[in-house]
Amino acid sequence: MEVRNPRSGERDYRFEPTSAADIAAKARAARDAQRAWFSGGLERRIAILKKWAESLGRHAAEIAAALSVDTGRTRISHEELGAVEHFIHGYCEAAPQVLAQPFRKFSHNDEIIFKTTLVPYPLVGVISPWNFPLVLSFIDAIPALVAGAAVMIKPSEVTPRFVEPLQRSIDDVPELARIITLVRGGAETGQAVVANSDAIVFTGSIKTGRKIALAAAEAFIPAFLELGGKDPAVVLAGSDLARAATSILRSAIYNTGQVCYAIERVYVDASVHDEFVAELLRQAATLRRSHAAGDGGHYGPFIFEAQGAIVQAQLQDAVARGARILSGGKVENVGGAIWLDPTIVTGVDHGMAVMTEETFGPVVPVMKFDSVEEAAHLVNDTVFGLSGAVFGPDTHTAGDFATLMEAGGVSINDTELQRGMMFDGEKTAFKMSGMGGSRYGATSILRYVRKRALIANEGGIKPLTELSELET
Repeated sequence: MEVRNPRSGERDYRFEPTSAADIAAKARAARDAQRAWFSGGLERRIAILKKWAESLGRHAAEIAAALSVDTGRTRISHEELGAVEHFIHGYCEAAPQVLAQPFRKFSHNDEIIFKTTLVPYPLVGVISPWNFPLVLSFIDAIPALVAGAAVMIKPSEVTPRFVEPLQRSIDDVPELARIITLVRGGAETGQAVVANSDAIVFTGSIKTGRKIALAAAEAFIPAFLELGGKDPAVVLAGSDLARAATSILRSAIYNTGQVCYAIERVYVDASVHDEFVAELLRQAATLRRSHAAGDGGHYGPFIFEAQGAIVQAQLQDAVARGARILSGGKVENVGGAIWLDPTIVTGVDHGMAVMTEETFGPVVPVMKFDSVEEAAHLVNDTVFGLSGAVFGPDTHTAGDFATLMEAGGVSINDTELQRGMMFDGEKTAFKMSGMGGSRYGATSILRYVRKRALIANEGGIKPLTELSELET
């Protein structure tokens, strides 16, 4: 497979996809290794994973360099590495308490004791997307490893370069050689991962998530799906408009908008609509492209070439239906890189794709509303329910509106606060934005185990004569 460089547009990297036969063989080897991985106990798993965290540190420069070429960004690539190390230490610290299952007595008979034992799925398959290749490979893989499962990870074929240095960091810890299996390829490779896993985790689009859900159902394995978002922000009357504009723009342009929980549609009280749009435009004018690491720029080109075409089509559809583009709006190829400057759009409605379909680009469409009831209807008029944000004059006013939003995580007087709650809270996706238990919170380790009850009678056994009541 040939891979495009997002900065130059050149096809400058090639790799051989892992075959279905190889995936089946690797899956068998992983299951064999998993038995010892689990039976060795939690303390051993923690010690080995911490050794790997140290190895990641030794290989950090080459992993980050490969990620930077994969994605066209530098700072965020280093942030991804730091996040993975944070996941390792956080889950290792939380695991002893989360996984503790002491013997207890039945509430109605103290002669019977029981204990719930937690049995991990032998092999958890992880299929991750191209926008955060490393983080979204291990945000689910690490709690599965801590629980005692082996993992097979297929990163996106759009961003595969980082796999080689990452593999070297794993090879430095021999105990992980068959516990973490990395495979590369396209859709067929993903299908083989699903077919050979005991549980599957996927992060990506609703379209692909549906296919994986069907394949998982056919294989009779659980599927944990974190799918697309069309996150709304609501700006109520009395809000700090400068704060709201800053937060919304930050969300919309971070990683060039290629984030599932980016703010992609904004609803503003009619009484402050014009003032808010003016503030958005003022702040957007201060932002500029980042052509090289450390040049002071704020956003880079699209990672995936096709994404630029998707965003351009949405903007053209909006204009054709009466919307006005006030800044940005033109996807352009400059030296092979696909760019879109922060784009502010007004005069939008729910007849336009830019308000109803996932955009995944630095676009801020703004629509006015006349009442809180109308705003609540507009926010929830969607198949998506990942997260959102609301701005108000105070926490309570904004919080009251947040309870009306059909979304898994709602930031109040800010955006994307859920990014920081990895071990401190839980949320699940609503509607078609996902399926399965929360990937947030320390207890997400429990997604990767089955529960087996051991029940012991420490008292007497009922005599057979007590069966006489059943005779007729």
